[in-house]
Amino acid sequence: MVLGIGQLGFQTTIASAVTLSGIGVHSGSEVSITFHPSEADSGIVFQRMNGDTVVSEYKAVSSEVGNTDLCTILGFTPATFIATIEHVMAAIYALGLDNLLIEVQGAEMPIMDGSSAPFIEAFERAGIRALATKRRYIRILKPVRIESGASWSEFVPYEGGMRFEVEIDFDCPLIGRQSWKGDMTPSAFKNELSRARTFGFMRDVEKMWAAGRGLGSSLENSVVISDDNTVINVEGLRYAKDEFVRHKTLDAVGDLALAGMPFLGCYRSYRGGHKMNANALKALMSDPTAYEIVESTPQRQRPAVREAIAASAQ
Repeated sequence: MVLGIGQLGFQTTIASAVTLSGIGVHSGSEVSITFHPSEADSGIVFQRMNGDTVVSEYKAVSSEVGNTDLCTILGFTPATFIATIEHVMAAIYALGLDNLLIEVQGAEMPIMDGSSAPFIEAFERAGIRALATKRRYIRILKPVRIESGASWSEFVPYEGGMRFEVEIDFDCPLIGRQSWKGDMTPSAFKNELSRARTFGFMRDVEKMWAAGRGLGSSLENSVVISDDNTVINVEGLRYAKDEFVRHKTLDAVGDLALAGMPFLGCYRSYRGGHKMNANALKALMSDPTAYEIVESTPQRQRPAVREAIAASAQ
């Protein structure tokens, strides 16, 4: 395969601005987002816009995470927060993008088709540009684990780079117990996880609508499971029978992107979700003996612009 951006050791941004538009899955409102190139050490920054006016600005880091009940939200009040960032952040994190300014005309990300694939495609169109500054990483030094009932999540040291081991267990015969394990590379994310869609149950629809959530959900952006435990979507599943755990892994990638830099280690979870992912990350970051910040050691001088190589398949 072509060398991935994440292996070069330099920070990155996109080569040109790119805009996407769609429906917010919870609000049901039209929303558009524009990704702009950004300078080294800027990080991933979201701005909620009202026309040309900046309503609020958040850096995509753990300390800015608010509610995590049904999605991951930056900010703490509806008037200023930016919701449902996990699918966007998963694509950003997996492709090794370090610096972006993301302008959001609305209160949440567009759900698109319910996966990260449209964002991968947008970054491929924009191109990826390496900068002259070395990338920094969070290296896991010792296990950090949290538990909640039967659910648990943990970070453990791992010498092979960034790895995810995610297991789900649903009281639904269609899903049941599923797991996905693998090293997180641009090609692995694109080929094995990026197209996995968010999913839900018909039995929960009316309750969500009554709470003002899921108003933009449809068969175009969600896998829907009927009361008789079958997939309603005419096209069926994109990944045989385990699209469900692949999407949960995609969510975990996006949630852990709020570390603010790539981690070197393994993240494991059982019956996790947005809240568990966020709390595990907060537990890690609150223990300075559990990790260290290390800088990349590039083998060459600053590389030139490399268009869309981060997602090159094997």
